[in-house]
Amino acid sequence: MKTMKRILSALLFVLILSLSYSCSDNCSNEAPRARILNNGTNKASVQIKTTGGNTININNIDPGTASSYQSYAAGQVTFTITVSDVDYVKVVAVSNCFEYDIAIDANNNITVLPIDRNE
Repeated sequence: MKTMKRILSALLFVLILSLSYSCSDNCSNEAPRARILNNGTNKASVQIKTTGGNTININNIDPGTASSYQSYAAGQVTFTITVSDVDYVKVVAVSNCFEYDIAIDANNNITVLPIDRNE
């Protein structure tokens, strides 16, 4: 009987442990990151400038493609998006554990879409 209780206790412990790991967040205070989704008519580039003065560049993304993600510090950032030698500036407060899709549509309209990495 004692052996059966020990086995059941061990199984219960393993079950609780596995449930706690499966319920954890996908993101653990990771830096924000951004990419370009270029559905526009020309190549696009973005400069990401953080409040700390650091700059990240994502350059020459062809129409119909997406760039890889680039990480940077959380806080207020300035996205300077260049399409056909025209600059568009978006100032966005960004948070840890978020991805930002800088989406350019077929009319070269630009939106910045936040995506929570914990959802």
